[in-house]
Amino acid sequence: MKDAATRKEELKKLIDTAAGRIPADLVIKNCKVVNVFSGEITEGNLAFSGGQIAGMGDYEGKTVIDAEGRYAAPGFIDSHIHIESSYVCPEELGRLLVPHGGTTIMADPHEIVNVCGIPGLDYMMKAAENTVLDVKYELPSCVPATPWEHSGAVIDAEAMKEPITREGIAGLGEFMNFPGVINAAESDLDKIMVAKEANKFIDGHGPGISDKELNAYSAAGIVGDHECSTVEEMKDRLERGMYILLRQGSACHNLRPLLKGLTPMNSRRCLLCSDDRQPKTMLHEGHLDNHLKICVEEGVDPVTAIRMATLNAAECFGLKDRGAIAPGYRADVVLLDDLKDFHVNRVFIEGTLVAEEGNYLPEIKRYDISSVKGSVIVKDFSKEKFKMHLKSNKVNVIKILPGGVVTQKTTAEIKLDDQGEFVRDPEKDLVKVAVVERHQGTGNVACGFLEGYGIKEGAVALSVAHDSHNIIVVGVSDEEMEFAVNSLIKQEGGIVLVKEGKVIESMPMPIAGLMSDQSGEWVDQKLTDIHAKAYEELGICGDVEPVMTLCFMSLAVIPEVKLTDMGLFDVTTFSFIPVEAE
Repeated sequence: MKDAATRKEELKKLIDTAAGRIPADLVIKNCKVVNVFSGEITEGNLAFSGGQIAGMGDYEGKTVIDAEGRYAAPGFIDSHIHIESSYVCPEELGRLLVPHGGTTIMADPHEIVNVCGIPGLDYMMKAAENTVLDVKYELPSCVPATPWEHSGAVIDAEAMKEPITREGIAGLGEFMNFPGVINAAESDLDKIMVAKEANKFIDGHGPGISDKELNAYSAAGIVGDHECSTVEEMKDRLERGMYILLRQGSACHNLRPLLKGLTPMNSRRCLLCSDDRQPKTMLHEGHLDNHLKICVEEGVDPVTAIRMATLNAAECFGLKDRGAIAPGYRADVVLLDDLKDFHVNRVFIEGTLVAEEGNYLPEIKRYDISSVKGSVIVKDFSKEKFKMHLKSNKVNVIKILPGGVVTQKTTAEIKLDDQGEFVRDPEKDLVKVAVVERHQGTGNVACGFLEGYGIKEGAVALSVAHDSHNIIVVGVSDEEMEFAVNSLIKQEGGIVLVKEGKVIESMPMPIAGLMSDQSGEWVDQKLTDIHAKAYEELGICGDVEPVMTLCFMSLAVIPEVKLTDMGLFDVTTFSFIPVEAE
């Protein structure tokens, strides 16, 4: 934090530059300035004083860059993203996003905090200091995400009181336990009050809520929601004063459908977000530049679209220093070739050129990851833990529904040996799935059955299993599953594919078992190779995304049935059920 004398000197310099008494540090001439306040586009020059915009007009500059008629827009703000879902570290995410015009992201480190607790948050904040991308973190609100699984930490209201006051914490992350809020549960009210006492916003996550329940959720002070899937849900929330975060991620594509509900009157309450963005998507499609392209394809006025990616987000989250090109605002500026494809020519953050024609210009530094390594802690594990000792051959089954993470609860008749153990029928698409607790050394292993994954050989194991990120493994035999889990433990988490007792492909994720310490390009290639081997060698169904689908088979808040380290869970009744069906 700069002292008062330094801030006063910078203010004097800014005013002198704006008044034309001294030359600007940088002038960008011949640009078309997108004014998100007036909705107009004006031709002229931009003057920078240090990290701030001094003004638009005829200025002299120590350095002059010719924009050659390009459009100058405010730096883009992603209103909701999980860095961990990109499988890369914060520094690498900055390298990938900034060349696409991203200058600020609202990041909820929910995944790593569920694994590592506050030390995970500390790592993310330190790592973010090594990228010019301004990462505004939100303190995760739901650790653990549910009481029906073991996670790596418990963050209650008391544990929130210190981190919520940190300068780098902008607000309280998405409040996924919306039933707790709606029912005014004491522990959830305590968390909300921690945020309110610190004068920090509370982000939302409320799929399917309506009527009086939505009133209750909104009344708690929830600022916005990224979980809208229909125009009706969008309108319901807008009418209650909530912001709508239009999501276009690698997994969830809600932007085009929701744009049908966008009007000139409600557009000021709409923002753009990714939620999740994998390297393949970033490298081949982009970031918010791609969102803007989609908006214009759907008939949205380009300036309105840019406003949703800039000023609207800044206002929603109380970022009063950015989101527009105006005197005194942060000099976060993106030069665009056009307002149709939104090709990014150059990116400036706080008055410094940081990206040009897809290249990230700053030196890349990495923060030490030792504090978040070694997060895969499994004790008392062997293939014996996969024994189920069933008495009935009729079992409850998790059935994958193609194209999403919603599952169907169904039943099947299976063959058992004389010990009551499952005997797989190669002609049937039914295999064993297990979740192995990997945080507290409980020794918990829960088993169930999975239909629709299609695996015909070997096994797949992951340490990414939302939201508590225990190990999830699926395979054709206990031996293959055991080998996959042990291989995953050995490489400190990530993804492992095995066949006939050999690792055929893997991606280590030493950062909390959630993120690689390699480049986005390396991760992209690894995922490509993993997908190819999953389909070609293991026989996984071609219409199933082999990694992401498995990641969500443990998420006990998405219907109908899931598997946690504590057992088979029926999401429709919020209760554990036996594997044996009645």
